[in-house]
Amino acid sequence: MKEKLASFHVTILIFMIQTGVVIFSLPRLLAQNLGYNGWLGIVIFTCISTFNIFLISLVHRLGKGTSIFDILENSLPKFVTNTIYFVMISIWSMLGCIVAKQYVIIFQMIAFPTTHPMFFKALVDIIAYLLIIKGIYNISKAATSFFWIVIWMVLLLTFFIHDFEWANLTTFLFKGSTSFLKGGLDCYTAFLGYEIALLLIPFAENHNKFIKAVHIGNLITAISYLLVCFVCFGFFSFGQLTRLKYPLLDLLSYIKLPFIERLENLLYGFFLFSMLITIVMYCWSAIETLQRILPKVKPNWLAVFVLSTTFLIAWIPDVIGKVEKWLQILGYAETCVAFGLPALILFILWIRKGHREHV
Repeated sequence: MKEKLASFHVTILIFMIQTGVVIFSLPRLLAQNLGYNGWLGIVIFTCISTFNIFLISLVHRLGKGTSIFDILENSLPKFVTNTIYFVMISIWSMLGCIVAKQYVIIFQMIAFPTTHPMFFKALVDIIAYLLIIKGIYNISKAATSFFWIVIWMVLLLTFFIHDFEWANLTTFLFKGSTSFLKGGLDCYTAFLGYEIALLLIPFAENHNKFIKAVHIGNLITAISYLLVCFVCFGFFSFGQLTRLKYPLLDLLSYIKLPFIERLENLLYGFFLFSMLITIVMYCWSAIETLQRILPKVKPNWLAVFVLSTTFLIAWIPDVIGKVEKWLQILGYAETCVAFGLPALILFILWIRKGHREHV
């Protein structure tokens, strides 16, 4: 009998999937796109993601814990489901790939400027492969261990209480924004990851608490984002925030300890654990979907195929600007999946329910 995911593991998984490298640039994105006091946009995005999770909860309740793959395959022609699967596989596998590329390029720039970033990318992919082949239960246990390595860093924000300036927050609200709607969508992609809960439904140990666990994971992400962005908006001036590439890294560089130099490099390394779970879960989702198209192929070989293919594609964007542009496009596509996939399944379940009532 396969082991199931406890509600606590689901909560940690959702938080770890959502929390990625984007947190380093999120304060700048909020300042550029939402304007003064853009940190309050986190509250708006939390409400939107909560609504999206509500749609997932309807899928969970109306589908009675059934796998979304079974729902799609029992209601749509095979060529339609395979087309949907191909889109999902492409988006999820590439998201995992480009997130890793972004992390290793930043890591290479700040710590190992003479080392090729694809060397680090290969190491990350090997670790990801070793996690993926262990299955979702062991991935969740690893995520829980990594969670405690990462979450304590929120306490570092207390270092900046003395230099926090309330005047930097100003009395303006969302003034000076450059692109509220499109820019807001760019910022919202920081919350993506909770949609993977659709694939976790069959693995849940307690279906009554499953959606609650997803909501809690999303809430922990929102609180951590809110704290980080609030401190950044109070520590830096608005002009500084709009110019700094990665405000959180610059914030961490202000922490000085007598026995460690360049502490921000060490702290950035801790984010590898969170980023690794993001990569693993997106690639795991792609592999789970690919297995529905190729059921006779062993999952381990599918993992090799997905990771090796995306590794080759990762050579194309060779600078951080190109990588972030790819991530922006993939983020838009994943936002469509996050809202469109549960909406499609709900429509199918509604049609099926209506058909049964008329029989």
